[in-house]
Amino acid sequence: MKLVDLHEDLAYSNQMKVDVINGNVQSSIKMLKEFDSLVFASIFPHVETLDERSESLTSLYGTPTHSTYFSFDLFIDQVKFYYYLDRRGFAKVIRDKNDLSSKEVKLLLSLEGADVLRDYTDIYILKELHIYSLGLTWNYDNKFASSCMSKKDYGLTSEGEELVKLANSLGIIIDLAHAGKRTVIDVCNLSKKPVIVSHANVKRLKDHKRNLDDEEIEAIVKTNGVIGITAIVSTLGKGDINSIIDNIKYIGESYGWEHVAIGTDFLGISEVPRGFENILKVKDLAKAIEGHEEEVLWKNAYRVIMDNLGT
Repeated sequence: MKLVDLHEDLAYSNQMKVDVINGNVQSSIKMLKEFDSLVFASIFPHVETLDERSESLTSLYGTPTHSTYFSFDLFIDQVKFYYYLDRRGFAKVIRDKNDLSSKEVKLLLSLEGADVLRDYTDIYILKELHIYSLGLTWNYDNKFASSCMSKKDYGLTSEGEELVKLANSLGIIIDLAHAGKRTVIDVCNLSKKPVIVSHANVKRLKDHKRNLDDEEIEAIVKTNGVIGITAIVSTLGKGDINSIIDNIKYIGESYGWEHVAIGTDFLGISEVPRGFENILKVKDLAKAIEGHEEEVLWKNAYRVIMDNLGT
């Protein structure tokens, strides 16, 4: 079975001393080998701390959550970890579209939040490091765009516009997970390439700041992009596998099955949905969406990858 997971926190969990190579918690290289798998391998270079912002995040996710600050040192350390996996033969870092045919576990490096960038031209460096997916924000506003937690959703800044244009020209996928609504609309109106929302759910099914309303979904669809339905329990109606299926079917039936994918956020979440405790449970999802499983589990995401990397 082929699988593209649009978001997993392998490097971050490795720093938390989780065994992401042979482990049995949520996901690991060992479990991913059960599939012909490609994972958007998140780079999440955050230092955790408790402050007033952490209180807002705790309110957002419903569980005690630290706020974070970006660290360039952690950025480098996490990139190095993925290339360690590559050198040791545990996984294959995608350097160009030819690597998509590798039989190993494939890692498409993905930076979660552009805060670590000094200015938009820094994405030339991302390109050299083979980081082919870029999330504009995490849960904080930055110089490029407003986030889902913004108190004043200003959308893309002028520098953010330049970042999106340059990302398009370099073949770097724009990820709108964690973005504010105005940012989502602005990017979708500007981007010449399909965008992704790597890990989010539907606001109509659960009113949550991390979820997408119908206007946002329509904008993403117009770019020919995809939305990765996620396992974040607080964004799901009943917090179980059936809620994940409901989100998949909502987008598939309402907007077209070519626009829905999977973005578990495994190894980045402290609580898992009932019946969807690890990546192997994707096999149960496949049965529940029989007839559309290939589109949802890999074809849609693969199309967006090729439309961007094919430049």
